[in-house]
Amino acid sequence: MLEVAQIREHKDAFVTALTKRNIDASNLLNEVLAADEKRRSTQVQLDEILAESNGLSKEIGILFKNGEAQKANILKEKTAGLKEQSKELQEQLNGATEELQNLLYNIPNIPHESVPNGNSDEDNEEVFRKGDIPVLHDGAQPHWELAKKYDIIDFELGNKIAGAGFPVYKGKGARLQRALINYFLDKNTAAGYDEVQVPHLVNEASGYGTGQLPDKEGQMYHVTGDNLYLIPTAEVPVTNIFRGEMISASDLPITYTGYTPCFRREAGSYGAHVRGLNRLHQFDKVEIVRVEHPDHSAAALDGMVDHVKTILDELNLPYRILRLCGGDLGFTSHLTYDFEVFSTAQDRWLEISSVSNFRTFQANRLKLRIKDKDGKKMLAHTLNGSSLALPRVLAGILENCQTPEGIKIPKALVPYCGFDLIN
Repeated sequence: MLEVAQIREHKDAFVTALTKRNIDASNLLNEVLAADEKRRSTQVQLDEILAESNGLSKEIGILFKNGEAQKANILKEKTAGLKEQSKELQEQLNGATEELQNLLYNIPNIPHESVPNGNSDEDNEEVFRKGDIPVLHDGAQPHWELAKKYDIIDFELGNKIAGAGFPVYKGKGARLQRALINYFLDKNTAAGYDEVQVPHLVNEASGYGTGQLPDKEGQMYHVTGDNLYLIPTAEVPVTNIFRGEMISASDLPITYTGYTPCFRREAGSYGAHVRGLNRLHQFDKVEIVRVEHPDHSAAALDGMVDHVKTILDELNLPYRILRLCGGDLGFTSHLTYDFEVFSTAQDRWLEISSVSNFRTFQANRLKLRIKDKDGKKMLAHTLNGSSLALPRVLAGILENCQTPEGIKIPKALVPYCGFDLIN
C-alpha cells in the first residue's frame, strides 16, 4: 500500500510511474488526497472537542470541590453536548479512515524505473539465458504422457477425488516430488534462510497484509464458515509472521524459507497450455522471504536471483530470466524477475519462479517497521521468491531428461530420491 505522505509529496511522479502499468491514476490519487484531507480535518475537530471536554472536566472537579455545584452542573450539561459531538465526529473519522484505506487498497505499487513498458507477458524483457536445449529422441513425449507411461502421476484419479487440477503422485513420482522439496529446502537453509512451517490457511487480515486481498480474492479458496483462506503461496503466512512488529535494524536481514502446498482457483484457465502440470489448483512450492532495511533491499533482490540460478544450474535445466514489464507486473510488486525453464517436448517456456521486491508496499499494509540504533523508525522492505515451484520444474525434468531407456534423474537429486532412472 502506498504511503499517503509520499502521494502528497510525489503525486505527479507517481501518476507518471503508474502509466507503466497502463493505468491513469491521477483521479484515484486525487481522491486519496481528498479523503486524507477530510480525515485529517475531522481528526483536528475531534481533538479540539476532546481537549475542551477534558478541560471542562477538570474545571467541574474544582467547582465541586469548592462547593459551587450549580456552576459545575451547568458545565456538566455542556460536556454532555461535547460528548455527543465527539461521538459523531469519531464516527465520521472512522468512515473517512475506512474510505481512505479502501482507496489505497486499489492502487498498485509503483514500478521500478527499470521495469519495461508493455501490455502483457509478450513484452517482458529477457535479461539472462543459460543451458543448452536438449535434442530429444524420436518419439519423445510431453510430461502428461510420460506420467501415464511410467505410472508416476495420475491426473484422472485426482479428478475423481477432487476435480481437475489436483493430481495424485505415485511411486517414483511421489518420491521425486518429496526429493525436490527437501532439496530446495536444503539449498535455501545452506544459503542462510531459516526454515519455518506455517499454517496453510490464513485469516482476512493476513490476506490484506500481503496484498492478496482485495486484488486476488476471486483466485483464492475461501472457507466461508470460518472466514479463512487457503494460501495461494507460503509468502502469505510467512510474511505475516511480522505483521504489526517493530524490528530492530540490528536484527536484519531476516530470511525465512518454508514449504507449503499452494491452492489457487485459477478461474478461467482452460486449453492445451494448461494441460498436465502446467496449471494446477493444488501444487507444492518452496518459498524464500526476506525482511530488509531499505538501503539493502535492491542488493538482496539480486542475491535472491543469483540463489535461484545456482539451483537451476545444479539441475542442469535450460532456463532464462525475464524482467517483467509494467503490464505483467504483480499488483504488489515494485520489481519482479521471472525464471522460466524450457520444455523441449512442449517447445515452450514454463514459468517456475518469480522473485520480487515489494519495497514498503506490503510493510505499510502490515505495519511492519524498523527501528534504527538512533531511534529512527521507518517501514521495512519485504521480498519473496519461489525457490522453487515444483510442478513445472518436475515437468521440465520429465521432458528434458527423457531417453529411450527412461527418465534420467539430475545428479543433484539422486541422493534425495534414491534412484537415478524412472523406467
